[in-house]
Order: sequence, then C-alpha cells, then structure tokens
Amino acid sequence: MKKVFWMMALMASMTITANAENLVEASDNLEPLSDADVALLNSMEATQQKATIEVPAWVNNIKFSGYGMLQYQAEDKDNAHSNTFNLRLARFILDGKIGDFDWRAQIQGTNATGPGQPTVQLVDLYAEWRKYPEFKIRAGQFKRAFTYENPTHPITQGWRSYADVINKLSAFGDRTGEKSSGGRDIGIQFSGDLFPNANGRRVFHYQLGIYNGEGVNQKDMDNRKDIIGGAWIMPIKGLRIGAFGWTGSRGGMLDPNTGKTISIKKNRYALSAEYDLNDYTFRAEYIHSQGWGAKSPGNNVREIDYSKGDKADGWYVFGIVPLVKSKLYAKARYQTYRNQKEWATSVNQVECGLNYRFTKNLELHAEYSRVNDRSLAKHNYNLFDMELDFRF
Repeated sequence: MKKVFWMMALMASMTITANAENLVEASDNLEPLSDADVALLNSMEATQQKATIEVPAWVNNIKFSGYGMLQYQAEDKDNAHSNTFNLRLARFILDGKIGDFDWRAQIQGTNATGPGQPTVQLVDLYAEWRKYPEFKIRAGQFKRAFTYENPTHPITQGWRSYADVINKLSAFGDRTGEKSSGGRDIGIQFSGDLFPNANGRRVFHYQLGIYNGEGVNQKDMDNRKDIIGGAWIMPIKGLRIGAFGWTGSRGGMLDPNTGKTISIKKNRYALSAEYDLNDYTFRAEYIHSQGWGAKSPGNNVREIDYSKGDKADGWYVFGIVPLVKSKLYAKARYQTYRNQKEWATSVNQVECGLNYRFTKNLELHAEYSRVNDRSLAKHNYNLFDMELDFRF
C-alpha cells in the first residue's frame, strides 16, 4: 500500500513540473498588449469604479433630525387636582435640497387622543422655491402665515405651551373645532424680504398664503379657501413690528337649530411686536376673531355652539433674559384669552420660571403659573410644569 502511495505522489509531482515548464514557455511566446488594449482595460476599470461610488447630489443633501419633549405637570384646580408625567411631543424630520428647491417632511408623535386625532401623523410636507430672497414660493402642508409665535420651534419658544390665544385662534386647538394641527394647513404661500439697508439687512418682509382652511391632512369641505397675509418692518436689528389678516371659512359645520351643515366664517387679525437679539427675547401679540365656534375646540368637532358668541380675542406678552449667557435664563409671561370677548369668559395667567441649557441640544424648562379662570366656580389655581427637551 505504501508503494502505491509513493508512486502516485511521484507521478503528480512530475505532472505539475511539466505543466509549469509549459506555462513558462507559453508566456515567453505571448505578444505584449497594444496601447489600444491597455486604454480599453483602463476605461473598463474606471467605468466599474464610477458605477459603484456615484450618488445623486440630492441624496447627499438630505438631513435627518428631530426632537423630543418630556413633561411633568401638576395643578390644584378645585375638585380636579392632578399630577402626571407626560410625553408632550416627538418629531422626526427629513430636510433636503434639489436645485433651487428646499423640501421638508415631518412626522409627529404625541399623546393627544380624541376623534380624528391619531397619535402619529404627518404634519409637514412641502417644497419651497428659494432662488431669490425677494420672492419665494412654498407649496404643500406647512405653518399658516399668521402671527410670530405660530412658526416658532416649540423648544425655542421656551414655555410649557404656546399662549392660549395662539392655541385657540392660530389653529393649534382651534376655536372652530378643527383637528389640532400645530397651526398648519394645506396650500400655497408667497413670501419675500425686500429693501436691504447699507449693511445688507432687509427691512421689510411680506407673506401671503392660500389654504384649504381645514387643518392638517384635510381636504377643503366647502371649496372656499382661507387667505392669510402678513407683513412686518425691521427698523433696527433684532426688532420687528407687524400685522396679519385672515379671512376664510370652515365647511361641513352642523347647525343645531336647523340640522343642516353650513360653513362658518373665520375673520381674524393680529398685531405683533418682537425683539430677539443677543440671548434676549421679548414678544407681544394681540389677536381678534369673528366667527362662530364649535362645541369642542381642537377635536375635529363639526357642531356649532352659538352660546359662545361669534367674537373672541386674547393677548400675551413675555420676556426671556439670560442670567448666565447661553446657559441659564429667567422668564416671565402674562396672557389672557377671552372665549366670548368678555371678561366673564376670560382665562388669565401670570407665569415665571427658569430655563437651563446643558448643551445646545439638551434643555431643562421649569415654570410656575397662577391661573385665573373666570368660568370656574373657584377662579384661581396653581400650575407647575417641568420639561426635559432634547434635539438630535
């Protein structure tokens, strides 16, 4: 057996040696590649490499970001004491750029529940042509062109919530009953900044939007569009003074007197002033509304409540100032909302607190509110709020 094994090994070795000698002889007889063949091989290699690494430019311009807001809140309202942890808000955002167009898609998760209020919904989806600062066009679903506070980032805004008058009359939990929409609607908007001064800072801004008038993810119910416009001047750096107007309607509203569905009017205006510079922020706004309200604001309710009257108004003023620059801030706010433009229906609040910034992406907000609600048997109660807000 051993002899057979060694004979097979010797034969294999002789075969490999012979083949190797043949390969060497063959290689000596090969002709060298021509310049054309070398160029063709190089071109094929470059094409293969390009196909594997080339990515469209718009893909490189996509940015993913988002933020979360965690909340603790306690209040001692008469016969309704409460204290609870709360997931106030979470948002996930895609921003991108294609040529002269910017685009955004934003999804929101919130603890809000109720008829027509899913806990996860699309809030922003729009594209904006921004080639010229004097004239920009935005189309899709986005913030309405109404008030300064409406488009302010909820973390940057600095408080436990937007002012009551913004919530009720700027389409957050709107007086007309439309679904809570964070001040958004579907439509098209034209805007621009004009008249640069000697330093290049533009001193006049305008914006005009045409919307369905129904809030987020809703078609127009009466084929009448809301028209909202605004303009402001910026006489000195950091200061802007402006005014807004809004005329429109909400369709499909049930008239309890006749049992028929009708449209109700929305005629509103706002007066606004703001100073925001070097870590100091001061803002004040007044809003007036004419038009019937719904039984339950903000819950996609379509039944008119005539007992609330057809006029409402409100205002707020606040200041946020640094105690330690870019780190610790003190804040104070006064606000009033009158559901029937009468003092007997007013909710008045005096608020104060502190905001602490651990980093640019992590903040802690704390505030105390003394609330005077004229609609309650016991008007006054206390509210405490604390939030941990982060961005990514």
